[in-house]
Amino acid sequence: MLPADSPRLDGEDVEHIYLLAEAEDLPPILVHRATMRVIDGMHRLKAATLRGDDTIRVVFHDCDDADAFVLSVKANIQHGLPLSLSDRRAAAARIVRLYPRWSDRAIAEVAGLSAKTVGAIRREAPAALTEVRERVGRDGRVRPLNTVDGRRYASELITLYPDSSSREIARKAGISPSTVRDVRDRLRRGENPVPERRRPGNPNEQVTPESKLQERIKSLQSFDCCDEILQKLSKDPTVRMTDKGRAMLRWLNSQCQQVEKGREFLADNVPDHCSSLIADLACSFANSWLSVADEMRSRSQGMP
Repeated sequence: MLPADSPRLDGEDVEHIYLLAEAEDLPPILVHRATMRVIDGMHRLKAATLRGDDTIRVVFHDCDDADAFVLSVKANIQHGLPLSLSDRRAAAARIVRLYPRWSDRAIAEVAGLSAKTVGAIRREAPAALTEVRERVGRDGRVRPLNTVDGRRYASELITLYPDSSSREIARKAGISPSTVRDVRDRLRRGENPVPERRRPGNPNEQVTPESKLQERIKSLQSFDCCDEILQKLSKDPTVRMTDKGRAMLRWLNSQCQQVEKGREFLADNVPDHCSSLIADLACSFANSWLSVADEMRSRSQGMP
């Protein structure tokens, strides 16, 4: 049996192996049938060897090498000895290379990171990996990164096949049925199928609330990503060793998770004609958080 293609950069933890060796019954390990390489369970395998066991229970999995690595990351995120932040970031970088069409949220779910962190990792990837024009989400649906081409193709299909359903055209053009309906309405009114604000090189681009917020954020001091900040907080004794501190950590974690879930929910459920209102609402929330940031920054600067 071959050693695992593990996401752990520093290999196995000896103390954890000795701890597992004391257990009465070790759960089965996961093994890649084609190569007989361990996918998940190297700590358990070494613990069994340490205590002189001749056999260990195995669950075989049939897949390719790339899927085997993804399974290994998933398994290590869900149970056993937690992966470090460095392990998870390195795993996400590798998955970006293996599956460049996967969405940031899909990779984040596998690697135990935020979608924002995965996005930053993707931007550091070779240029060839950033030229993908569509992404596959956690639900398996393919979504274009830029709907401009999809809108234009949909307008051609509507002209050629006016009786086709919005759902059929959406499937061919790689956009949502609601976007197809908006394209239809625009063509009916004699307008461009692509809204002016989405056309590349628009010289009359308006200053939006979100662009103002982004400029304000850029003016702040540099800051770490969400995962790194939460990890630093969790290591602070005044936080992790007090009831108030632990309650704060739980609340902050829930806020980060709700934002990620909310983005996907809104992407799938908000009608196109309501998207501007939702954008304004999001900006309102962001502005409130910036007010909190100002207050917290003032408190930190006022410390001796």
